[in-house]
Amino acid sequence: MRIKLQKSLAPNLVSQTLIPIVAILASLFFCAIFFVLTGRDPVEVYSAMFLGALGSEYGISETFVKMIPLALCGLGIAVAFRMHLWNIGAEGQFYMGACAATWIPLSFPNLPFMLMIPTMIIMGALGGGLWGLLAGWFKTKWQVDEIISTLMMNYIGILWVDFLVYGAWRDPNGKNFPLTAAFPQSAMLPTFGSLRVHYGIFFVLLIAAVLWIIFKKSKWGYETLVIGSNPVAARYAGINIKSNVLLTMFISGALCGIAGMVEVSVVVGKLQPGISPGYGYTAIIVAWLARLHPIAIIGVAFLFAIIHVGGFMLQTMGMPSATATMLQGAMLFFVVGSEILTKYEIKFTSSKEGEKNE
Repeated sequence: MRIKLQKSLAPNLVSQTLIPIVAILASLFFCAIFFVLTGRDPVEVYSAMFLGALGSEYGISETFVKMIPLALCGLGIAVAFRMHLWNIGAEGQFYMGACAATWIPLSFPNLPFMLMIPTMIIMGALGGGLWGLLAGWFKTKWQVDEIISTLMMNYIGILWVDFLVYGAWRDPNGKNFPLTAAFPQSAMLPTFGSLRVHYGIFFVLLIAAVLWIIFKKSKWGYETLVIGSNPVAARYAGINIKSNVLLTMFISGALCGIAGMVEVSVVVGKLQPGISPGYGYTAIIVAWLARLHPIAIIGVAFLFAIIHVGGFMLQTMGMPSATATMLQGAMLFFVVGSEILTKYEIKFTSSKEGEKNE
């Protein structure tokens, strides 16, 4: 009896759904073994994490607060990844969107709410979008690998924000701390009651729905899929690859920039160093685990927000908050490893059949 892997011509929808779920459970089991080896009770660790994130009104509120930028960045990354454009620059686009949005309340603090918020959204999208577009232009003009360019541009975006908040934009009344003046109330997105959950959740739902429709129904959505699957066939079919690369990178960056705008408009209320705890990097894992599906990205982002918020609770047990990062990495490792089971079928053949086929 021989075991053979055979490429599946029509992947089963059930297996595509169940296998990633099983992979995530396997990653939790793997981390549980690690906890046991380090003298921790896995049940206690996981209970502390989930109760910390979902066991109180405050925990749930914080989980949604973390989920919103993760989902927005994940949606932006999914747009590029769908066309096999490996945009690793969501973090920098997040910062540039936050920076561009901040310019509005600092320059025009007396704008009314109905003008302030839409203008900040537009500027946030432009800041992130143009930062992504620049990497796309490098690729179409000089064939610069977008992985390298977007990764390096992350550091430029982050350090540009540092340059401003330590210099020209530093609040003169901020007691020498590196941050801008607090935003006026008209520049703050509303929250739900006394909770920190804010109206940015509507951005997530709206953008996810629009992207799902575009991916499924629009000509552009089909073109990006064709370009990503087979650029030669796309070029033969008359699809303009260059313009699609530029447009895709702009939209991808714009969504990450909106995430930055939302973060400074509600959660921080000013621009300061370290406004992101790595949302742009974590969102890459979120988009990949969700298989670039806009609706699934919301669910995966919520799961990772639970892990992120729960990670702080682990510190009360004497465990490092990096435990949450370990969990995220294990999930990515197991889900990516399980991809082979969705693309290939396991066939059992007799030794004689195997020799004939060879």
